Amino acid sequence: MPKASEIKKNAAIEYNDGVYIIKDIERSVPQGRAGGSLYRMRMYNVVTGHKIDETFKDSEMLNFADLVRRPATFSYIDGEEYVFMDDEDYTPYNINKENISDQVPFITESTQGIYAIIVDESPVGIDLPASVELEVTETEPSIKGASATSRNKPATLSTGLTIQVPEHISTGDMIKVNTEERKFMGRGDK
Repeated sequence: MPKASEIKKNAAIEYNDGVYIIKDIERSVPQGRAGGSLYRMRMYNVVTGHKIDETFKDSEMLNFADLVRRPATFSYIDGEEYVFMDDEDYTPYNINKENISDQVPFITESTQGIYAIIVDESPVGIDLPASVELEVTETEPSIKGASATSRNKPATLSTGLTIQVPEHISTGDMIKVNTEERKFMGRGDK
């Protein structure tokens, strides 16, 4: 059983007779408190999709839920569901768009390294790789010699996500984007 301070994002825990996926964690240290840190966790129920915010003391013990991560590839959109195909046995995993809304801007048919999160034999979410490559579809023209400056400009990517990029990046370039921080990391390999 891990302490609250050892829990990471996208972990599955058993809480209030349900299984919850941790979507966000905020750590705070209250002033003048003799105790430790507090961890505020935003989590959602894997069955109902119900979202809750709970605060735990750093030493509070929590239970991990039985969770399986399967390598998968994005296949297509079916109404409000994104369909992923298991890379090994081709099982389709239908995941409601609302459950992965924060991750949708990073998903394309060429995205590698996606894992479907399975709890009690039903898909409940996905794990993205640390970075993905996306194409810049719209940005201001690049400026020659701009790589020497550290100024940024907005760029719209192929999935609709808008991030800040250096001035030397132009429309059509493939770039690496950090999926956690939603930031430009560098030019893509392609």
